Amino acid sequence: MASPIIIPIVIVTIVGLSGYLVYKFVIYDLMCKRAVTRALKKYNIKKSPSEIIREYHQNKGEDVSDDDVRNLEKTYMQNGPDEFLSMYDTIRDSEHKK
Repeated sequence: MASPIIIPIVIVTIVGLSGYLVYKFVIYDLMCKRAVTRALKKYNIKKSPSEIIREYHQNKGEDVSDDDVRNLEKTYMQNGPDEFLSMYDTIRDSEHKK
């Protein structure tokens, strides 16, 4: 008697949970990456976010691995997309001082 009620609830729960996970791990990342790419194009910056991160840390004298760059890129894209612009400004200012 309970199965006509439980089966649709389980199906809706599975569909809802899978939809949330797809949004959280795929769609949200794509939207963040697109927003950062648009911001860089808006200011006519030809470098990719990973290049900006790598050069910024090299100018600071830090050595970063490819895994670190990927993790930082994802973190900055989701939590602070304006960081790319400030890092680029720092890189540009250090090049003008030389």
